[in-house]
Amino acid sequence: MSLVQRVEHPLIDHHLCRIRDAATPPSEFRAAVNRLSMILGVSATVDLATRPKRITTPICETTGCELSVHVGIVPILRAGLGMVDPILELLPDASVWHLGLYRNEETAEPVGYYDKLPHENAPNIALVVDPMLATGGSIDLVIRRLQRWGVDEIRVLSLIASQPGIDRVGQDFPDVKLFVAAIDPELNERSFIVPGLGDAGDRIFDTPQNGSSD
Repeated sequence: MSLVQRVEHPLIDHHLCRIRDAATPPSEFRAAVNRLSMILGVSATVDLATRPKRITTPICETTGCELSVHVGIVPILRAGLGMVDPILELLPDASVWHLGLYRNEETAEPVGYYDKLPHENAPNIALVVDPMLATGGSIDLVIRRLQRWGVDEIRVLSLIASQPGIDRVGQDFPDVKLFVAAIDPELNERSFIVPGLGDAGDRIFDTPQNGSSD
């Protein structure tokens, strides 16, 4: 199984309620996604490696710590864009690399349409961000692409994950860490997360809703 951590916190529960509610307007939905993403980001970065750094405060010299790893943020377009800014608030020196996927509505399988990853300079750690982990197909493709790029460690941050999606990722990538705010039990006949929150991309960008993104 993958290393799944469901992050528990009263604020997680509060903001999850807001994004699940169909009556939540886009502005409040985006704000709740932002806050949830930051909480997940804190949990996903708690063990990043650091190195000592000698500094001078206004009072005296002392030793602090700074990150010793190169972190990349990889949003899955388009819904993943809604999670980038809060992660960058935590990691302002991180690089951001975009991968674009959409779901074939007939097969429920992901189709890639955008990939501009360079041939070298892969980060030590990649934080893949996507609000929804439904079938796991998109995450599967992204992890394989990042491994080919040469990323040492991959961590996935999703607001809501389905149990079938988690099982798929865990079977294919048992060493990949998943950080989620909620685990929903099932997918419906159209491979949408139940109870879920609808289509995260549509609700973030206020476009006509058609289901749930992967």
